[in-house]
Amino acid sequence: MTQRDRQEVHEELEAELLVLGRRLRRMAAVVARDVDDGLEAATYGLLGAFLDAGDIRAGDLAEHFGLDKSTVSRQVAQLESLGLVERVAVPEDRRARLIRITEAGRDRVHRLRAARAQWLFDALQPWPADDVDRFAELLGRLNEVLGRELSRVPR
Repeated sequence: MTQRDRQEVHEELEAELLVLGRRLRRMAAVVARDVDDGLEAATYGLLGAFLDAGDIRAGDLAEHFGLDKSTVSRQVAQLESLGLVERVAVPEDRRARLIRITEAGRDRVHRLRAARAQWLFDALQPWPADDVDRFAELLGRLNEVLGRELSRVPR
């Protein structure tokens, strides 16, 4: 395969990933609305990140995901007003605050993740299980390498 052929394959891959991203955002919005229309899909994503990360500073989470701090701050305020997260003092620095997901927040994340998993299960039902397994493995590898590449880029 020539370098030009490789370039075309990578351009096709990039185009397909853009379509996938748009479709996943739409799916996330539809599923979030079906599970609980009180939150935006992006806010659910942040709530899930708090579940996965444990107690964390909002600014650290914003930096990790490359998000604007003001966006995270607005979403945290919404989550806090709904009782889905709470601010807790950092033991070694009483002025600093960590964000902690509440039990209600955990419940919502688990319900949303179960609904998303069911949606994907239904969509991929025609695929052989081995193909789904291989795709998950390859997508994980792609995310890993892209994460490494992005970590090298100055903010």
